[in-house]
Amino acid sequence: MSIIGILIGLGAGGAGVFILQNVILKNKRTQIIREAEQEAENIKKEKMLQAKEKFLVLKEEHETAMKEKERRLQSTEDRARAREKTLSQKIEEVSRKESEFEGKQTEMELKAQAFELKHAELEKTQEKRVAELSKISGMTPEEAKNHLMEALKDEARTGAMTHIKEITEEAKLNANREAKKIVIQMIQRVATEHAVENAVSVFNIESDEVKGRIIGREGRNIRALEAATGVEIIVDDTPEAIILSCFDPIRREIARLALHQLVSDGRIHPARIEEVVAKTKKQLDEEIAETGRRTAMDLGIHGLHPELTRMVGRMKYRSSYGQNLLQHSREVANLCAIMAAELGLNVKIAKRAGLLHDIGKVPDDEPELPHALLGMKLAEKYGEKPEVCNAIGAHHDEVEMTTLISPIVQVCDAVSGARPGARREIVEAYIKRIKELESLAMSYDGVAQAYAIQAGRELRVLVEAERVTDLKADELSFAISQRIQTEMTYPGQVKVTVIREKRSVNYAK
Repeated sequence: MSIIGILIGLGAGGAGVFILQNVILKNKRTQIIREAEQEAENIKKEKMLQAKEKFLVLKEEHETAMKEKERRLQSTEDRARAREKTLSQKIEEVSRKESEFEGKQTEMELKAQAFELKHAELEKTQEKRVAELSKISGMTPEEAKNHLMEALKDEARTGAMTHIKEITEEAKLNANREAKKIVIQMIQRVATEHAVENAVSVFNIESDEVKGRIIGREGRNIRALEAATGVEIIVDDTPEAIILSCFDPIRREIARLALHQLVSDGRIHPARIEEVVAKTKKQLDEEIAETGRRTAMDLGIHGLHPELTRMVGRMKYRSSYGQNLLQHSREVANLCAIMAAELGLNVKIAKRAGLLHDIGKVPDDEPELPHALLGMKLAEKYGEKPEVCNAIGAHHDEVEMTTLISPIVQVCDAVSGARPGARREIVEAYIKRIKELESLAMSYDGVAQAYAIQAGRELRVLVEAERVTDLKADELSFAISQRIQTEMTYPGQVKVTVIREKRSVNYAK
């Protein structure tokens, strides 16, 4: 019985434990469910809050975008209205101008009609007057016209000559400076008869076989040489000579030296030509710089800027009217030193200004400036003293002289250029020009003799007093000067002097 009771007690205890466990599990499940529901509710509330915030942000962005679109649309509408208003104003303006134009056109048509009527009336009146004048004078209209024209011609010729003489005298007074500029520029450009002599060098060769090697296969060597030096090389039938033609004497000298080296070496081909020409250019640049330094040293001039020294060296390869520019500048420098010493002025500055007075003729680039002004600017650029710069710029009266050195340089430049033998001309061309001057004057009626004097700078014409009056002498002088100006080429200016002399000769027996 006790065992059964124990078993029953165990069963009842197990059932109670089971029931208790079930109750505990049920309570836990209920609690978990409640917590899950609470958590779900919290998550739901949080998500709804986030959704509301997102909605509000999107709504605000949408409203901002709509406002921006409305603003742009309003701005576009405003511009459209403004354009429409402007277009309407322009249309009104065009309409108004069209109306004005039509009114003016109508007015012009009326005026044209009135003018035609007046013109017709004037023609009738003119015809009546011509008929009356013809009846009074006894001449036809054509005869009266010819008579009047002849009278007017004589009167106009006399008046014109007087007027021309007055204008010429006035021009001589006012144009002296301009005439000097023109003469100086013309001398700088070198006269036509000197162009051939000063633009051509002759390269002598031992035999004509060398010509073929210089020309090369299909002319490739000579083309390479011309391209490298910028010099025209003329190979013709002249025995043992090749002509080098170029206006730049430095380029001609480079071509001559390069040709000499190529012929001496014997290797002549395009690559070798370019190499030799480049080497020759470098050697010549060094020689030019050395020439400038040696010239300055010989004259006792110190402190020259290296670029000015190089320009002095370049003068060796430049000529002016047949006179070597470096020799001319050295001569001017020495003359300036002598004159400055005699006048008690600064000899060194005078000599420096004399050497540099023509540096404007030898720059690497040649702008359209007179060489005196260009030289003055270069001297200022490279730190020369104001006295030197003024002397350079004023030696052809381009600028006003401010120091006593300036007139000394001007005078010494004229002395060096004008001394006998300093500047040469081709004799044949000189004689031909002189003869043409005299022949031109002799071609006029009443001319007894004509003499070209002062190296062709003046033409004196002797006329017969019986055939040429004083008025005709003025006309003849003007006519001859105009023909010389238009038909002949000459340096400087030619003065035409017509001399009319009346001689009365009687003999007492």
